[in-house]
Amino acid sequence: MKLPRVYPIVDSAAWIARLAPHGVRLVQLRIKEAPEAAVRAEILAARAYCSSAGVQLVVNDYWQLALASGCDFVHLGQGDLDGADVPALRRAGVRLGISTHDERELERALALRPAYVALGPVYPTLLKVMPWRPQGLARLGEWRRRIGALPLVAIGGLTPERLAGVYAAGADVAAVVTDIVRASDPEARMRQWLAAAECAGAPASRA
Repeated sequence: MKLPRVYPIVDSAAWIARLAPHGVRLVQLRIKEAPEAAVRAEILAARAYCSSAGVQLVVNDYWQLALASGCDFVHLGQGDLDGADVPALRRAGVRLGISTHDERELERALALRPAYVALGPVYPTLLKVMPWRPQGLARLGEWRRRIGALPLVAIGGLTPERLAGVYAAGADVAAVVTDIVRASDPEARMRQWLAAAECAGAPASRA
């Protein structure tokens, strides 16, 4: 499975509509601490927009709402996995991305046959207080060797200037949150990300 190399993560359908016209083809909708009705409305709006714009939508955490809304890709953290009905997602043909931070979590993720594995934070991040130290590029390389041809998503503290090193270390995809949404000109910053990814070249083939 091949994924676009840049993976913005946003908290509303409005953000998707702002960024997608600049070349985004993969986006995650991650909403925290909102009423269920509001989350459902955002998922439906995001799905409608992405379907019309040719963008792959990934819904974070709310797997039941994603399933009910006809979405086909969900991202789950390790805590989210505890309550998720993975067999139900499989039966519905929903692909699954899984966050990992250590060896135990990686083993758990691989056992579930995900569409991709995410590793983070690669660098210090402003998004939230993390219980894990920055993973670093060497850890990306280790994960690359462990997961074979499975897509590897890097997340945490990434910038366009760091993309070449992240890709060279073994990541297929770079996920980004704050560097875009907190930029003074998010659309221009999104274009910088996509240009940097293009300059970095295609990922190496996986044996």
